[in-house]
Amino acid sequence: MCTYSGKVFRATLTFLALSLLIPSLAALCFLESPIEPHSLSYQVPPLMTGVLEPNLKLRKAERLYEGQLVGPESLANIGDVLFTGTADGQILKIEDDQIHTIARLGRPPCGTRDNEPNCGRPLGLRVGPNGTLFVADAYQGIFEVNPTTGAVVQLVSSTTPVQGKKMSFVNDLAVTSDGRKIYFTDSSSKWQRRDYGYLAMEGTDDGRLLEYDTLTKEVKVLMGGLRFANGVQLSPAEDFVLVAETTMARVRRYYVSGLTKGGVDTFVDNLPGFPDNIRASSSGGYWVAMSAVRLNPGFSMLDFLADKPWIKKIVFKIFSQETVMKFVPRYSLVLELGEKGSYKRSFHDPNGEVVTFISEAHEHDGYLYLGSFRSPFVCKLNLKDV
Repeated sequence: MCTYSGKVFRATLTFLALSLLIPSLAALCFLESPIEPHSLSYQVPPLMTGVLEPNLKLRKAERLYEGQLVGPESLANIGDVLFTGTADGQILKIEDDQIHTIARLGRPPCGTRDNEPNCGRPLGLRVGPNGTLFVADAYQGIFEVNPTTGAVVQLVSSTTPVQGKKMSFVNDLAVTSDGRKIYFTDSSSKWQRRDYGYLAMEGTDDGRLLEYDTLTKEVKVLMGGLRFANGVQLSPAEDFVLVAETTMARVRRYYVSGLTKGGVDTFVDNLPGFPDNIRASSSGGYWVAMSAVRLNPGFSMLDFLADKPWIKKIVFKIFSQETVMKFVPRYSLVLELGEKGSYKRSFHDPNGEVVTFISEAHEHDGYLYLGSFRSPFVCKLNLKDV
């Protein structure tokens, strides 16, 4: 039997709880959210069976230069010399296991979120036909770097609007074999690279694929309306360009020559993860690095929140984007696509024990070099072992 004193205690406890909860909810309503989320719709992620069956193949990779560099986002080779750009704004040359700085696109200090725009953040990196490096810097634009002298020439400045829109997040690039055209992505005109979490969760559709003509110096927009435009890769015949649309878990295709020039379609949809950079594979297909996965069976936070913008708003009123991103599983996945977009192979590290935060899979001389947007190492996987 409930006594009078027990009833009073419960009533008092309820009153105290409500007196704390109601003002907290009221305060939450008045807090501004940093994002205005779009409502998105995804298909059910593909089952992780067959070619997508989870495995431990990425754990056969070797970590290189651990603690000697941070965030080697993109990788390229000239012979056996490896080049990359890092989170501290440097372009590095790695030769005979020695790391050398050949250029810096921004200026120090570096190492913090506030410093990143001035420090610069090299992302996509390619070798051109004349043996120079072409680099996409998230904050500054497109550069050509002489790998011998370190001389830097800016080709495209992010401060110059293109069709009335600024470029806030220059991401990846691809160069034609004759060096005439550079295709590159601007992930967003609203969000910078340091706010990539906001961009992914808001679902902003202001990403673009652009073309720079090295002869006429003109920049034009080829595709707009992309949600987090990311990795770029030319086809072997250079008749189309693939673009990773990260937030939508798909790869789009833009035809740059032939009868379908100017046409757009979807190369592969409903990927088992959110694609980052795309690079050519020796089989004539493409390596796609997944920045995060959509496990089925399993749980994907981004899929769950896709059509619930009001929850996203509340989450970002309470937590920082860094805190929210910690809830994304550290599951590493690289997918090889065939020339027509079919799944060929998948390499996994389910808990990110060896390979973490993959941004790119770059194939060279029988090895797969794995870049990362934040890890302090490069990974090297012998393709004969997998």
